[in-house]
Amino acid sequence: MAFKVKILDFNRIIRIMEFKTLENLAEAGFGGFVPVSKLKADGIHAPEDSLAEADLGRPGVYMVVRTDDSEPVFVTEGSGGHFKGRNPNVSVGELQANWVKDTCVVYIGKAGGGSSRATLRKRIGQYIRFGSGEPVGHWGGRYIWQLEDADNLLFCWRATKEWEDAEEIESELIENFKSRYDGHRPFANLKD
Repeated sequence: MAFKVKILDFNRIIRIMEFKTLENLAEAGFGGFVPVSKLKADGIHAPEDSLAEADLGRPGVYMVVRTDDSEPVFVTEGSGGHFKGRNPNVSVGELQANWVKDTCVVYIGKAGGGSSRATLRKRIGQYIRFGSGEPVGHWGGRYIWQLEDADNLLFCWRATKEWEDAEEIESELIENFKSRYDGHRPFANLKD
């Protein structure tokens, strides 16, 4: 999926992002838009998007998006790994209570920032391995693995610039999301 990416002041973009469509995210500088099934099969690559491919080697922010507008179907046993022996699954009622309508964004995450030197490739890779049942330390965002259509979700990302901090940008994105959705975080974000 190719979108024309505009390079703009990201702090301004964060304040005006709508989180409604893939086009909204692409206009904010996000690239990739790679399905979970492809990431599981081929590894963490964006073969049709050279800018997004280059960004994977850097810190940044990423989003998990669902393009299907229908009501989600939740499964009681998701594909998430049991990290440190903990069961990642929660009740269907909890999942339903966390669902946010009228947005394509189901999770906002970061790679690097603060004292972390993680890259987007490494962090998204951990997330995908966790969703493939491995006991990997990516507990945040685990709710997506209880969506029946989890393999159809898309990952998109944007590398941070030298002067930007991924942790701060992730927080600002979540705060902007909450301001647009009556105080609700994205479905799988369990903290601000």
